[in-house]
Amino acid sequence: MRCLLATLLVGLAGSTAAADAPPPPETLKPPPGWQMVWSDEFDVDGLPDPKKWAYDTVFNQKGWFNHEQQYYSGPRAENAVVRGGELIITARRETPSAQPDWGGQKYTSARLLTRGLAEWTTGFFEIRARLPCGLGTWPAIWMLGTHGDWPANGELDIMEHVGRNPGRVMSTIHTPAGSGAHGVGAVVTVPDACGAFHRYQMLWTERDITFGVDGVNDLTYPRLDVGAAGAARAWPFDGPQFLLLDLAIGGDLGGPVDDSIFPVTMEVDYVRVWQAPKEAIQGARR
Repeated sequence: MRCLLATLLVGLAGSTAAADAPPPPETLKPPPGWQMVWSDEFDVDGLPDPKKWAYDTVFNQKGWFNHEQQYYSGPRAENAVVRGGELIITARRETPSAQPDWGGQKYTSARLLTRGLAEWTTGFFEIRARLPCGLGTWPAIWMLGTHGDWPANGELDIMEHVGRNPGRVMSTIHTPAGSGAHGVGAVVTVPDACGAFHRYQMLWTERDITFGVDGVNDLTYPRLDVGAAGAARAWPFDGPQFLLLDLAIGGDLGGPVDDSIFPVTMEVDYVRVWQAPKEAIQGARR
């Protein structure tokens, strides 16, 4: 489930730096010894690799969360295609009324996910992407737990963006202790998020979860010692999660839609996942 931006915002290093100041040093990267365990470089043209990506269409007829206005298609190059070394997710103004699961939407888009194909418990995640702009766009790069209902399964929003605020990107954590408007989140300024590619990152360990852009930390969410019951509510991140890439339209966060912007695209250069060697993980848990 996609959720609204948290109201709790964390101060961000570098977000108010002068325009001519040197960029902050990169500190967010895979820890020493971690190995790349999964990636998609999008180097084969055509539909996304079905061994890596599935399509989420389950709520088309009922309607998507947060009053979003898009119809998410299945395999269809007009909405998700690999071309020229990039995954291109395209939202279009069109009415797919011939589809049996059509729910009255006048926009189409795509939501790709690794559910049933790849999942991870801890890791370093890096997705290099260029975001769309225009009133009503709401792209996201995020993760959901594979077991249980939301928010008990936990949600990790690596990147969310809305077209009405083109120079800002958001990261948010949703748990039973705080979800939806009460999630824990941060906003960082990325002036050219729509015009240039940036690396959206998350380091998830057994101790904490850190989000960042281009190697710079934006938010760290610690695992607190709050007792067994409290820990389960505040840290539902001991189990596997799958990755999602989508471009929603409108809704509670996306806001009013300008029909003149279509078609609009989110372009993804690569998705990469690193993890600690198995022996290191096993040793940490002894």
